[in-house]
Amino acid sequence: MSGSVLYDAPGPQARLRNLLYSLGFIVVAALVAWWVVRGLSDKNQLDWNKWSPFFTDSRVWTTYLLPGLVNTLKAAALAMALALPLGAALGIARLSEHAWLRWAAGTVVEFFRAIPVLMLMAFASAFYAVYTEISSDLRPLYAVVTGLVLYNASVLAEVFRAGILALPQGQTDAAKAIGMRKSQTMLSVLLPQSVTAMLPAIVSQLVVIVKDTALGGALLGYAELISKTRPIYGNYGANVIATLTVIAAVFIVLNFLLTSFAGWLERRLRRARRRGGTVLAAAMDEQIEGPGQPVPAASALRQEPEDEQHREPRGP
Repeated sequence: MSGSVLYDAPGPQARLRNLLYSLGFIVVAALVAWWVVRGLSDKNQLDWNKWSPFFTDSRVWTTYLLPGLVNTLKAAALAMALALPLGAALGIARLSEHAWLRWAAGTVVEFFRAIPVLMLMAFASAFYAVYTEISSDLRPLYAVVTGLVLYNASVLAEVFRAGILALPQGQTDAAKAIGMRKSQTMLSVLLPQSVTAMLPAIVSQLVVIVKDTALGGALLGYAELISKTRPIYGNYGANVIATLTVIAAVFIVLNFLLTSFAGWLERRLRRARRRGGTVLAAAMDEQIEGPGQPVPAASALRQEPEDEQHREPRGP
């Protein structure tokens, strides 16, 4: 029998086949890991003296890694704070009923989304150097943030547009029926409901922002996390593989915390929507039939918010 409305429950042969696939993957992954470790060991890359500076010398962290991490977080936080509202504004503008506004927003989105973020940083640095009086110390930060904002706001605009279009048309019709203006419909009805569906894509783009700060260090000399590791090679005896492995671990932890927070926020929003739907249905029951006599059509609202968490968002 079917165990879900979306797919059939696997039978004995399918479960055995999935088990064999899983075991095969584990064996292959273990062989690849053994081959990598064996190769590093043969090249003396696992010697303790090449990894010890990160565990025995606090100056490696206080002088290089932690200041670089602070600069990475600073650039990423500024880019997120600017890209999110700008992306939302562009995404809403692309849904406007005014053709000139749709055309202008679409041109901006398609233009900046088509240019590599590295080029945007380079153009921004040259612009600030020629047309502004920003000091050379702050110019790399301004250029990195500008490039990240222009590119990621364009991508986020499509995320917001797709999330809003994924909502049923009945939401907009209901808002119009009670006399809500277009701006009220967008800000009070459509955006709050689409946030839950958009969160995974938004978080993925925020992770991209954190990682792309490294482009500023490679091109503009911005003192972010990766660029601050170069002096470690010669001053402390750590090799490139050990240093980059530690930096990769820092990025993994940082992005894991970001995605974990987003997952917690998504669950909280879903619970709030379920509670709101239950309260609304109870109020309708009381108003229409009196206490203790629920109307089936109104009581069904209690289940609708719970069912929505199983719906896949549609594209634009």
